[in-house]
Amino acid sequence: MADLKALSQAIITGSKDKALEITSSALAEGLSPESILNEGLVAGMNIIGERFKNNEVYIPEVLMAAMAMKTAMEVLEPRLVEAGVEPIGTAAVGTVQGDLHDIGKNLVVMMLKGAGFEVIDLGVNVSAQAFVEKAKETNAKIIGMSALLTTTMPSMEKTVTAVRQAGLSVKTMIGGAPVTQAYADKIGADGFAPDAASAVDLAKFLIGK
Repeated sequence: MADLKALSQAIITGSKDKALEITSSALAEGLSPESILNEGLVAGMNIIGERFKNNEVYIPEVLMAAMAMKTAMEVLEPRLVEAGVEPIGTAAVGTVQGDLHDIGKNLVVMMLKGAGFEVIDLGVNVSAQAFVEKAKETNAKIIGMSALLTTTMPSMEKTVTAVRQAGLSVKTMIGGAPVTQAYADKIGADGFAPDAASAVDLAKFLIGK
């Protein structure tokens, strides 16, 4: 019998081959794609996220875990679609206009995917209008914005204003090295996350999960 605890452990240790092997075996044995996702992959990513928040692991370990998850998802995703398993929500994520930094944004994207979100990665240098259009097009529940430069932080405010003016019922969350909760409050964003693991908790909270 495929062991979902072992799958969770393979994610935690970043063992791509092991994660793929156990996921494939579990599917072949007829385990439901949803239980493989939640009890194996998401459970492992949740533990990594918690350890990351507690400074017990660092970015390289998180990236390895995310890569193991991605490898397993390549075989699991088609089966989830077949089984009609819905993502917990859609998030449109990008680095704001004028900013080309993407390491933090990429981490958030991977952690959100690991938590069961469908993530639309808009990349870097994303305008307020592009965020709004993509949110409309995909019916996103969340817009996630990242900035590494203080000079690009005003783009976050522009995006929050554009979302409001467009009348979208989408939650806005921001993060990045120079960004603070006080700035989120000032520009009217729905939330601020200091790191990728906290971003997952915040996203779940914002959509009531």
